[in-house]
Amino acid sequence: MNQRHVLVTGGSGFIAGHCILQLLADGHLVRATLRSISGETAARAALEQAGMVQGGRLSFVAADLLRNDGWAGAMRDIDAVLHVASPVQPGHVANEDDLIVPAQEGTLRVLRAARDAGVGRVVLTSAFHAVSWGHPHRAHVFTEADWTVLDGPGVDAYGKSKTIAERAAWDFIAQEGGTLELVTMLPVAVMGPVIGHSVTGANHIIQRMLRGAMPGFPNLFIPIVDVRDVARAHILALGSRQAAGERFLISNGVPLAMKEIGAIIRDSVDEAASSRLPTRSLPDLMIRFMALFRPELRHYVPDLGYAKKTTNEKSRNLLGWVPRPAEEAIAAAAQSMVRSGLG
Repeated sequence: MNQRHVLVTGGSGFIAGHCILQLLADGHLVRATLRSISGETAARAALEQAGMVQGGRLSFVAADLLRNDGWAGAMRDIDAVLHVASPVQPGHVANEDDLIVPAQEGTLRVLRAARDAGVGRVVLTSAFHAVSWGHPHRAHVFTEADWTVLDGPGVDAYGKSKTIAERAAWDFIAQEGGTLELVTMLPVAVMGPVIGHSVTGANHIIQRMLRGAMPGFPNLFIPIVDVRDVARAHILALGSRQAAGERFLISNGVPLAMKEIGAIIRDSVDEAASSRLPTRSLPDLMIRFMALFRPELRHYVPDLGYAKKTTNEKSRNLLGWVPRPAEEAIAAAAQSMVRSGLG
């Protein structure tokens, strides 16, 4: 891929950080957005600790998804955008608009600024939450053709935010995108080595296990992909001519039961670090009863015992993307948390 000047939104985030690391390693120039430029020192330090190379090719600018200020400048002289920034809070939230509004408005704000600046392509980080939630349980293999049913069972505010934001993005491209190209990425649960001292997304599952915050393993199955492979898929989508106008499901193999995830963690860290891991399974009836009184558990109930099947055939064939085993993502996440004192 030729050298590009790439804008990465949400530069202090988990997926964005790994995108930045790989873009720099590939020789690209990178500009990353932060809500406040006061966060640059911490963001740069976290990336350096994670092994950043060619850090002189990285710059930061202030741009907030809920404000127009800063986006025109952020897009100046940019060839392509990885729009990764979006609020991430699976589960129960008091006000759904706290997630939906910034996800949708922020996505449209980035797309307008990119179009107006003559940017060639935006790669948008959507999610598996925009694909597989709200459907009846069936022997179905989810693909990029599927969309979450917003009023279906188990759809939380995060799932709504990702679905609404992605649909809004495609509508924008169709109606007023001009020559701007859009690609959307749909990763399943993203795990892997943390950057800095924050734990986000599906890595919270591992952290809760390590901290003894999970009394037992619920009967849930999690499809998992390594954050380093998610970043690589984004970068491949920047340079693939065939990727324009496409959705890509970023998945890896069979979903793992929560107890399997626990076993992988136990094998990947020392005895002291694994001492608070759960040792028993929680009956479905117990989860259903607890959900009557604890809203944060209710969105799990429809998926008890249900393993969602996925395919990454399109990502492999069109992008040449090859993911590593999910076990590596789990082990790397757990080990990095233990090293950083986050477990």
